[in-house]
Amino acid sequence: MSDSYREVTRTSWFGRIGNSIGGVVFGLLLILAMIVGLFWNEGRAVQTARSLAEGAGIVVSVEAGTVSPANEGRLVHVTGRVTAEEEPADLAFGISGAGIRLERSVEMYQWRQNASSETKKKLGGGEETVTTYTYERGWSAQAIDSGGFKKPEGHQNPAMRYRSEDFQIAAAKLGAFDLDAQVLGRIGGGQDVPITPGLMPSITRAFTGSEPLSIADGRLYLGEDPAAPQIGDYRVGYRLVPLGAVSLVARQSGSGFSPYQTQAGDRLLMVETGTVAPEQMFADAVTGNTVLTWVLRIGGLVLLMVGFSLIMRPLGVIADVIPFLGNLVRMGTSAVAFVLAVLIGFATIAIAWFWYRPLLSLVLIVIAVALAWAFGRAGKKKAAAEQASA
Repeated sequence: MSDSYREVTRTSWFGRIGNSIGGVVFGLLLILAMIVGLFWNEGRAVQTARSLAEGAGIVVSVEAGTVSPANEGRLVHVTGRVTAEEEPADLAFGISGAGIRLERSVEMYQWRQNASSETKKKLGGGEETVTTYTYERGWSAQAIDSGGFKKPEGHQNPAMRYRSEDFQIAAAKLGAFDLDAQVLGRIGGGQDVPITPGLMPSITRAFTGSEPLSIADGRLYLGEDPAAPQIGDYRVGYRLVPLGAVSLVARQSGSGFSPYQTQAGDRLLMVETGTVAPEQMFADAVTGNTVLTWVLRIGGLVLLMVGFSLIMRPLGVIADVIPFLGNLVRMGTSAVAFVLAVLIGFATIAIAWFWYRPLLSLVLIVIAVALAWAFGRAGKKKAAAEQASA
């Protein structure tokens, strides 16, 4: 079921100009923040790359069965099977399993508000916006505050009493080594744990709530009828990170592990599921650093464009006295914002390269100049040869 509510708002030309001027201030702050962010990202990428290169050059592979005092404080690579004496357990529902971490995911059936707006510009610069708020029921892992709905009447959501939560063992062993929470928390590879009828007796004994319990699609269902969910019903699922082989790169600290402080600046503590060679672990980390660097670069450029668009937004609003003219101005300012974002963004990245990698930057400039000179000279020789032939 769903229903809707419409709201019409009108903004005068002068009101829109005032709003756009306020956006200019935000745009300036956004541009400044993105310039700083892009510069910082280059430094972060260089520091991480140097730290990984440093670590790859000094890491030592050791056997998991023996803790050698000679490796104290060194960056070591260890592979082995994790073992533990305790099991992670969710006492609220009586679920447990042999593993490292039990992950409970909870969803509640709730009202959701969706908004869609259609804006029309009027002759004279005014603007009319028709916003349609649609209400529908569905599952959500987050509590939705119905008090903020435009039409809360008839769409109230109850408080969410059960939440998603992780239950992790406090300690485990990797051969002769001890694993603490900071290492265990980095181990992934969770697998679905279906709720079966055989688990219902322990669930019923542990559960202290008043909701009816049943099983639906391998999950625990709290409510009257899984086929006809009502507002406030819950469904609870589980994933278990099992005991198994893991590989890690870290500083050997006594019989345990801690982050290794590199001279380049980063602290290295890497954990992967399965048997992974140190070369592959560092290669994976390098790839992750490259991907993160480009994601932050692209995100910074996009936000720079948004910032420049906000600065030039008053021009489009002023021209909206004639709506068609305002659209043309906005097309022009969008193009200018794109060009400025690219120029400022890449200039910032280039300056950061000079700042963090001066030698490499100079080498690249020399190569670029040499290539330009070589291509230019080749072009001149070709033109001279063609003239001689003529």
